[in-house]
Amino acid sequence: MTRATSAVLIVVPLCVFLLSWSLLHHGWLSRGQITDTGVYQRYGDAFVHGGVPYRDFQVEYPPAALPAFVLPSLGHEGDRLAYDRWFDREMLLCGSLALLGTGLCLVALRAGPVRTAAALGVFALSPVLLGSVVLTRFDLWPAALAVLALATLLWRRYVAAAVLLALAIGAKLWPVVLLPLAIVWLVRTRGPRAAVYWSGGVISVLALIFVPFAVLSPGGTAHSFDVQFARPLQLESLGGSILIAAHHLAGTTLEVATTYGSQNLLGPGTKAVALATSIGAPLALAAVWVAFARGPATPERLVTHAAAAIAMLLAFGKVFSPQYLMWLVPFVLLVPGMRGVAAAALLVGALALTPVRPCAGGGARVASLRARDARGTPLPPRSAPARKAPGPVTARRGR
Repeated sequence: MTRATSAVLIVVPLCVFLLSWSLLHHGWLSRGQITDTGVYQRYGDAFVHGGVPYRDFQVEYPPAALPAFVLPSLGHEGDRLAYDRWFDREMLLCGSLALLGTGLCLVALRAGPVRTAAALGVFALSPVLLGSVVLTRFDLWPAALAVLALATLLWRRYVAAAVLLALAIGAKLWPVVLLPLAIVWLVRTRGPRAAVYWSGGVISVLALIFVPFAVLSPGGTAHSFDVQFARPLQLESLGGSILIAAHHLAGTTLEVATTYGSQNLLGPGTKAVALATSIGAPLALAAVWVAFARGPATPERLVTHAAAAIAMLLAFGKVFSPQYLMWLVPFVLLVPGMRGVAAAALLVGALALTPVRPCAGGGARVASLRARDARGTPLPPRSAPARKAPGPVTARRGR
């Protein structure tokens, strides 16, 4: 493709993305929002008032997430409506950058105009498919950083790739699953020495992000990691969905407790399933990394295994909130060939099912599970307030 064609194939989907984002503010798409911006505003306002994160106020996210929380607070302390409005615009910018990063990856992969238009077209429509959750979660920030890191790696801008990937990891940890793939890629394409230097650059940037806060407040920084890793089994996770299906089909006993800002499962078997998924996740990720290392280091295999690594992390995670699908969107759309077509179709199905609010009744829940399992990847419904489920399941609110 010529540069002019590539530019058009990126600019047009970007305009459609802006339109899709706008539609989320109108009609039924804007109803029933469950937001996290109140929590984000507390972080932002506390920082603007001179508080030191992790020391003077607790933050459950890594330090590179702070800019996403602080910027909307500047000049709008205590004004929730203004905060929501500016946070919305901030995430629109992040989504636009993620689309741009996806487009740059497709150009680097030498994707044809049809494939590029189709992939970016799906990205452009993803806000409408996923729903208003994209407006009130900061997940597009690390997603944009991660896909831009991949784009710069493919374009051989190695310093930029190291900085962007470190920032992505410093914003929400999950992009660390891309690091082994990038190291293998560099060993195979640039040599071991270049890979060592590049890895040192990533580690140096991560140290700049984490060490100052760890020095100022070791306990507060450690708490932010504990919050991420100590969470119980969420009802929307793959393991949670299996237990819920077993409850409706076999009458097992479960309880739903609202803790850590989500609805989580308690009862017989929940700890065992949580342990199984905790063991399964690193094993699945290791399988993806080894599979990539054993094959040729081509750009197509790099993006395919990047998408697979993120999918494995989500599939075997104890927590799978709806907004996590934003992590997948840029990467799945890069997968080439018929495998990519199938992956994109599954992704569209996952996005389309997410805004549906199934009732607690067995029929709706089990139907949702069957639809998700048929696609071979977790497709959770949007989080809803804990409620009493039929039979022996009881709901209770945690602290």
